Amino acid sequence: MTDGPEVIGPVGLPSPRSVRRKMTLITLAGTLAIVAAVAGAYYFAMKPVPLKIAVGPANSDDVKVVQALVQAFSRDHRTVRLRPQITDGATASAQALADGKADLAVIRGDLPVPKNARAVATLRKNVAVLWVPAPAKGTVRGKKAAAKITKIPDLAGKRIGVIGKTQANVNLLNVILRQYGVDPAKVTIQQFSTTDVAEAVKDQKVDAFIAAGPVNSKITGEALQATTRDGGTPTFLAIDSADAIAQNYPVYEASEIPAGTFGGAPARPDDDVKTISFSHHIVARQGLSEVTVAALTRQLFAIRQQIINDFPLAAKIETPDTDKDAVIPAHPGAAAYVDGEEKTFLDRYSDYIWWSLMGLSAMGSAGAWFASYFRRDERNVNVSQRDRLLDMIAIARKCDSLEELDSMQTEADGILRDTLTCYEHGAIQEGTLTAFNIALEQFHNAVADRKALIGMIPPEPARQMPRPLAV
Repeated sequence: MTDGPEVIGPVGLPSPRSVRRKMTLITLAGTLAIVAAVAGAYYFAMKPVPLKIAVGPANSDDVKVVQALVQAFSRDHRTVRLRPQITDGATASAQALADGKADLAVIRGDLPVPKNARAVATLRKNVAVLWVPAPAKGTVRGKKAAAKITKIPDLAGKRIGVIGKTQANVNLLNVILRQYGVDPAKVTIQQFSTTDVAEAVKDQKVDAFIAAGPVNSKITGEALQATTRDGGTPTFLAIDSADAIAQNYPVYEASEIPAGTFGGAPARPDDDVKTISFSHHIVARQGLSEVTVAALTRQLFAIRQQIINDFPLAAKIETPDTDKDAVIPAHPGAAAYVDGEEKTFLDRYSDYIWWSLMGLSAMGSAGAWFASYFRRDERNVNVSQRDRLLDMIAIARKCDSLEELDSMQTEADGILRDTLTCYEHGAIQEGTLTAFNIALEQFHNAVADRKALIGMIPPEPARQMPRPLAV
């Protein structure tokens, strides 16, 4: 009789406590990752977006309006913040936008517009004001000069003063003169600041003036006041061909200067005067985010009413032209706000949410696969243990030793414990556990039957040694 079959002990598996600790750490790490992702998304969503806006020249009305907007946006903790970038004028501002040195710019509509500019708002509209200074009393030459200029064609060969140092106002005057057949080369043009107007009129250096600005422009008003002498009133020159100019130059519009706009008694002007107008625009880079520009446009018109009392020029801010044939195409973000088509949170991020859900689903599937992959060792061990249990059934039915049967019983208890642990970890399914229970039951029956059989066999009698023969 052999020493008995070799008893194979159960292969060691991770303890339930170790597994639970690992699962707890994984769950905690996943929770922290989700919280970090949500916090990061909230931070970036609520973080103010600073935008550089090019505007100039210094101390101009445009700069003052932008500074008022900067303060209001900062005070109300708005999503979009403005960072003024002071330039030498509208031309320099447009160039800064074209060069990518600014996100926004305040530009003049009758100047070349950068190709990457898209309208966000109309900051203000400016009208061209043409007038002849009031003649001084007792000056015959002055009366004759005043009498000679009653309409724009009379400006041929005359001296015209342009208020402002920008070349754009000179270009505006040339457009008007050409419309009436007056050769700009035959007109003497001089540019003045408002402080120089009075002296120019006193010395009779200029026969007429032109200024461009808002209807209630302080600069135009001061220039008119400087040309009003001895109680006389200036003569306003109507641009009757304003519609034709607007047709030929889309950047201009036909407009009117209402009677009494510049005050005085009698009123200046004493009747409505037809003229042309052009706009100053807030434009954005074409590639600027639609969401950001939509938020900026919404802020701009929401806060406009708040700053009107402190800065009346803010009342002139208007929505951009969203027509497809607009001179300056509206930025898609501004157009969405104006047309009431601004996207909601779900509209903007539905694709991201959908792809995120798909990604999470894929990650879940991948995680399940990896979990199954990492549990393959447990399954393999359980299969070997089940095979061992089946082998022990055959061994138990032939075993003649109660001690060996008890040893196999102990081994079976260990296999049972490991199998239940595998089931708790998800390494085996319920069907596998059921099959194991059948095998375990058969093993117990085999052990019980064999023990009963061994108990019925009488013990073998002890052998007696033969007595030695007597000599």
